[in-house]
Amino acid sequence: MAAQADPQACMPLSADAAIQETDEGGLTDMNDNTIKFVVPDEADQEMKALLTTVYSALSEKGYNPINQIVGYLLSEDPTYITNYNNARSLICKLDRDELLQELVRHYLFD
Repeated sequence: MAAQADPQACMPLSADAAIQETDEGGLTDMNDNTIKFVVPDEADQEMKALLTTVYSALSEKGYNPINQIVGYLLSEDPTYITNYNNARSLICKLDRDELLQELVRHYLFD
């Protein structure tokens, strides 16, 4: 099962706030408030399942899975991930930003 972005998950705190892109490439509302980014809990479980499958496929093919996944996350180049067991296709279904957010959260708090 692929993790899919929930359209409500990335909504601004105020639904009536107008959003515009900043010169730096970020987003802001018209009142210059910070926009809250939220990953749904069920997406966390789906990401873990997909990432575990990708990790296993890389291990089975003799790669260092951590290095390969980091290479993919830093470059967004799917060729870091093997096609074995459909791993490349699976990792491309994950939202990289959400995955990075979860990795940081788990690193800091688990």
